[in-house]
Parts: sequence; structure tokens; C-alpha cells
Amino acid sequence: MVTNSAASAPRPRSGRSRASDVDHHVGRRIRECRIMRGLTQLQLAELIGVTYQQAHKYEVGLNRVAVGRLYQIAQGLGVEPSYFFEGLKPGTSSPSAPTDRQRAMLELARSFTHMPSRAYQAAICDVARALAAASLPLAAELDQESSAIVVR
Repeated sequence: MVTNSAASAPRPRSGRSRASDVDHHVGRRIRECRIMRGLTQLQLAELIGVTYQQAHKYEVGLNRVAVGRLYQIAQGLGVEPSYFFEGLKPGTSSPSAPTDRQRAMLELARSFTHMPSRAYQAAICDVARALAAASLPLAAELDQESSAIVVR
């Protein structure tokens, strides 16, 4: 009995290739922007005409986002398509890791959108504006004080 080893060899995959680091980066940027806008995955999905499962796959980088779909997402979120590529290292396909500050901003946006009242949101905005207007020496002094505080 003669066997054909070529027949049992795995065939190269046809169709779409697997998601790359760029796809994961774009998905992460979609998620960040969606959360900053206070939208759920379901709301984003309805906005662009896909299921929420598909929106989730885009955000985690399981599926690549076609150019036309990325344009729809940008339109729906009110950003330019280039927004989704910000943070990629020039000349590579590797995304830069999110910074602690970016993570904190995302958490702040998530918490802000879940506040039960517009009055609370307005108060938080007033506090943020006041703190941002503070002079740099005062901000540096506060940083020094907060690092000296010991929690018991």
C-alpha cells in the first residue's frame, strides 16, 4: 500500500490572515474611545450596524477591522480614522503599551459615565478645571505631601 504524504500534509490556510499587533492596537483604541464617549459595546454595534459580539471581536483584536468599517466606527465615535493608529511606534507594527496615566484616564471616564446625576458630573468637571488651573508649584507641593502621607 502506497500512501501519499502530500495528501496528509496540512494545507496552507486560505482566506483572512490572523490579527496582528496593529489589529490589537486598533481594537484597544476603539474600546478606549467608546468608553470615553460613554457608549456600551451594544450601542457601538448598533451605531455601525454589527452585532455586539462582532464589536467585541473588533475591540479585542480577534477580527480585523476592514477599512470601510473603521471609517464607520470613526464617524460614529466622532474621531478621525487616524485616531486608531495613534501610539504605534513608527516603522514597526508593535503598539506601545498603555501608560498608567492612560489606564487612569480610562477608569476615570468609565466612572464618570456611571455617575447617577448630571450634577455630580458637573461638580467633577468644576473640580478638574480648578485643579488644572492650579499653579505648578502648588501641584508639586501637593505631590510631595501626598507621597509623605502614611496610611495606618
